[in-house]
Amino acid sequence: MTVPVEAPDAHPFVRYPHHTFVTSALPVMASLVVEPFASLVDTAFVERLGATSAAGLGAATALLSGVLWIFNFLGIGTQTEVAQTMGAIGAGKAQRVGSVASLGLLLAVMLGLGLTLITWPGVENFSVWMSTDTTVQTDTQIYLKIRLLGVIPSLIIIAAFGVMRGLHDMKTPLWIAGGMSLTNIILDPILIFGWRSIPAMGIAGAAWATIVSQIVGMVWALRVVAKQTPLGFDFDWQHARRFFMIGRDLAVRTGLAQVFMLAATWTALQISIEAGAAHQALRQLWMFLAFLLDAFAVTAQSLIGYFLGADRRSVARLAARVACRWALGTGGCLLLMLLFFDHTLAALLVPPSAYSLFLTGLLICALTQPLNSLSFVTDGIHGGTGDYAYLRNVMIVATGTGVLLLTQIDTSHTSAFAQVWLVMTVWIVIRSTFGVLRVWPGIGKAVLRLSESHRAAGL
Repeated sequence: MTVPVEAPDAHPFVRYPHHTFVTSALPVMASLVVEPFASLVDTAFVERLGATSAAGLGAATALLSGVLWIFNFLGIGTQTEVAQTMGAIGAGKAQRVGSVASLGLLLAVMLGLGLTLITWPGVENFSVWMSTDTTVQTDTQIYLKIRLLGVIPSLIIIAAFGVMRGLHDMKTPLWIAGGMSLTNIILDPILIFGWRSIPAMGIAGAAWATIVSQIVGMVWALRVVAKQTPLGFDFDWQHARRFFMIGRDLAVRTGLAQVFMLAATWTALQISIEAGAAHQALRQLWMFLAFLLDAFAVTAQSLIGYFLGADRRSVARLAARVACRWALGTGGCLLLMLLFFDHTLAALLVPPSAYSLFLTGLLICALTQPLNSLSFVTDGIHGGTGDYAYLRNVMIVATGTGVLLLTQIDTSHTSAFAQVWLVMTVWIVIRSTFGVLRVWPGIGKAVLRLSESHRAAGL
């Protein structure tokens, strides 16, 4: 498959906006859910090795995911740049898309190599920082040293998925993610516990299973991108500067989100052990729902980037409206589902002693899902416009306010746990409110705000 060259007016979203949006978002949603599901299976196998191996896996994956999340800008930046280039009219579009894709992949290799070399000498220190138990430290070190070999493939996959989604190919990343997860799930029991002539490798086997699946995904993704775009070494280094600016803004934003989540978790743990257990369960549930809602953000980002590249601002605004409506509707459905299955979720996720606290937090979590959906989808909208500095600034305000409010909670008060989740609500409200206001009416230097000439023309 090669870079499509249809005019923006021929894009199916122009004629069938809702159908196009949903059919694009569904495979993204599935691909985003596949990976955490595979991680749960991974955890289930390692837990059979004992509590120390499970703790070592948890410590190592927490460190890796926290670091790799910062490099998501490779996927976000590549997706927006490719989508905007795709929307532009004129000769040489395929070559420009190939240049952006090639640069994104090259940066993935360079940053992956640098991250591996910098991180490798500190593995022992990281393991000591995460746990005082020497056995847990050993398992953490074993797993981390192997998994660091997969940093470059991981970043290449992130960049390649950005290219595909920028080209509006939402299905191929699903197949690749599914193939990777299936490979990992098949190899886990074989390598962890041994099979026939293959010796049992314990936690190292779990790491090698992941490495093999990442290599499979990387090769598959590179083959697809090579067919979709003319890759080469004719780079526009102006794009490299943009990538690093995106990385700066998104790294700050991601780091601050982590700070707030850690502060909320720490506050819950100060209340009681039961509050800590309830909060951890609710946090994991919230993160799982975030993966679902992020599908709308990814789809909106591609569509808006495409139509802005074509100078079709009115259609880009239509994409923003459609995305927000579907996100709100989905948030409403999630609200009802959480309320309907509240006791079932409590029985599955927390010990009986934490039921009441969990149900209190779940009620607040459920009621905020429509607003939470808006916060995610507007992140995607502003990602499509390239408004990364605005996203960074909103997160600064939200996290600053949230952390300040968390410090004011009296952890001995009977309503302390509810207050933690009310502060979480404030954090979400700030993000969603500023996210919407940037589009309607368009505060500050809003990219999607219509000019007076467009308003006069009824666009």
